[in-house]
Amino acid sequence: MPMTLSDRQEIIMNFGAPPSLDDFQMIARSICETLPDELVALVENLDVDVQDFPDETIEMDQNLDDPYELLALYQSSKELTPGVEKKSAEGNDTLILYRRPILDYWCESGEQFEFALRQIIVEEIARQEDFTEDDIKDMLRQHHQGFL
Repeated sequence: MPMTLSDRQEIIMNFGAPPSLDDFQMIARSICETLPDELVALVENLDVDVQDFPDETIEMDQNLDDPYELLALYQSSKELTPGVEKKSAEGNDTLILYRRPILDYWCESGEQFEFALRQIIVEEIARQEDFTEDDIKDMLRQHHQGFL
């Protein structure tokens, strides 16, 4: 028996260009404006930088075997190197987002892009501020429910 138009389901796919560096920057800044209450005060002076991949220095410092391993990196303006604080802060803390690894993660996760990026941002900031993994999971669960 032949299939009629009413018998089949239509699948509509929208494929477009992946978010550019500028798109990432805009979306990330928007996300930073709507972070969970626990993090809002911590990011008042946070700069967001978007790069395609970590540079060689970051790869070596982070002991990366593959540049796709690092999605984001929080760099404190108060530290010269991990554990060594400056006497005076010169500038803001910076959250670096790595576009290509994040795009790869997003494709594998199957989540909406903004949700995936929000999770990465929340996790990176919360880890920098010494939140426990359980605190981070609870924060993400509560925060995602507010955006569904």
